[in-house]
Amino acid sequence: MENQTKTHLFSPLSQHGLGLKNRIVMAPMTRSRAVGSVPNALMATYYAQRASSGLIITEGTSPSPDGLGYARIPGIFNEEQVKGWEKVADAVHLKGSKIFVQLMHTGRIAHPENMPEGSRVIAPAAIKAKGDMWTDSSGMQPLPLPEPMSAADIALTIQEFAQAAKNAVKAGLDGVELHGANGYLLEQFLNPHVNTRTDEYGGNLTNRSRFVLEVVSAIADAIGKDKVGIRLSPYNTFNDMPYYDGIFDTYDHLVKEFEKLGILYVHVVESAARELEEGRRLVETIREHFSNLLILNGGYTGEKAEKALESGRADLIAFGMPFISNPDFPQRIKNSLPLASPKTASFYSADQVGYTDYPFYE
Repeated sequence: MENQTKTHLFSPLSQHGLGLKNRIVMAPMTRSRAVGSVPNALMATYYAQRASSGLIITEGTSPSPDGLGYARIPGIFNEEQVKGWEKVADAVHLKGSKIFVQLMHTGRIAHPENMPEGSRVIAPAAIKAKGDMWTDSSGMQPLPLPEPMSAADIALTIQEFAQAAKNAVKAGLDGVELHGANGYLLEQFLNPHVNTRTDEYGGNLTNRSRFVLEVVSAIADAIGKDKVGIRLSPYNTFNDMPYYDGIFDTYDHLVKEFEKLGILYVHVVESAARELEEGRRLVETIREHFSNLLILNGGYTGEKAEKALESGRADLIAFGMPFISNPDFPQRIKNSLPLASPKTASFYSADQVGYTDYPFYE
């Protein structure tokens, strides 16, 4: 932590080889513009427009055909996708920002109609998530029963994550963030109501944490620990993730292991955690046990972000939805300019409307 001088949102950060022009992070947000799962010129424009943030974390991007659960989300497992991400990285770097790709395997939160032929909806166990999902071909459809992952599936998926990280570096992206939050595959292994395995990947918290830690370790080995972050959302029930006894201990264990691995950052979605005394204590414990960068996210205003940085609670603050409708969001909060409201109907559509057509403040 850099607390010798007062840290604020517009302080540069030069720790751990990560040179950022400010402490503002654009949080990962699904935007569904990758037609055919390939990053395109429209996406390059979108991210470049928002490159006044110090760090951009991309939308969830699948390391595998099996992880492409939603309509029009990008992948990073084939050459065409890597070339698409090269264009995005170049556009962001020209504006002086850094960009990490978020690797998101959707696991059981998927529908076959959104996925390429030959792919499978897989999860730790054959437990169906409640809810429906949009498909371009058939509209809203119920989530299917996933196939339980075999030992071979687990080994292959770990390899796919590591290769995706290598692909990210090849594309010129500055690093990767693992999506261990919001009920997707990594978090599915952590939750005992979703992971009912009886092998070394299920049961006690050490076993349930094993898959996450093996993925993190494989990626750190593949591209270097200084290019690896992970996003967590303790106490969040999104995507049918029930509460369970031992949430605190599970995440405490994970963070201590991340500290041993020496990864660059932990990114905590703290909206749900801060509703509970135990959750607030967990965020403090993460700060105590993890000595590298801590990113906090969850409904921050500029004023609240400044307080979190000044107090040392966080090193960076991630903002999500304000970036959708305010491509110049950092300048707006710096100069106390009004924020434009987003058009929610176009969050996940396929074209530039509600994506790259929001104006900069004049």
